[in-house]
Amino acid sequence: MKLVLASNNAGKLAELQQLFAPLDVTLVRQSELGVGEAEEPFRTFVENALAKARHAAAVTGLPAIADDAGLCVEAFGGLPGVDTAYYATQFGYEKGDSNNVRALLEQMAGIEDRRAALVSTLVALRSAEDPEPLIAVGRAPGQITREPVGENGFGFDPVMFLPAFGKTFAQLPPEVKNANSHRGQAARAMLALMRERWFP
Repeated sequence: MKLVLASNNAGKLAELQQLFAPLDVTLVRQSELGVGEAEEPFRTFVENALAKARHAAAVTGLPAIADDAGLCVEAFGGLPGVDTAYYATQFGYEKGDSNNVRALLEQMAGIEDRRAALVSTLVALRSAEDPEPLIAVGRAPGQITREPVGENGFGFDPVMFLPAFGKTFAQLPPEVKNANSHRGQAARAMLALMRERWFP
């Protein structure tokens, strides 16, 4: 089965393709099929992922999968949430991972409650009209460090400390990170849903 990935992120494609390999599913990035970016006007991950998947399915006529992910900081009432990718721009910095980390550490400078979670929501649709989307959520709770630690990963990995490992995501080998990350959890849950509903 060919499935359009409602993302142009090459890293995300490689990660998900590997996870979905057991299902004999071929993921194709939407840009390769001439699909532009979808609007993401919503305040929840699930609504934005659904909008992206529906858009890709409508344009291509193929089943589609999309994810929306972000960082939810307890002390900020769950924000930046869906605005995670643009977090730094709220504070006058250019968009980018290192600026996001910098802005976050500055905003949390005087805050004792360091609890946060990386959250990923995956949505899959058989068609743009599918009334029963498959929805899988992964959540990796941890604490925000006071400075970046580790060289691996991307995004907030260097400041996301996982008490269970005593390390940040950026200190973990990729296979350990993927086994425990928010996206890894969501992808495994989605795989189980697809096996149950689409490939019984």
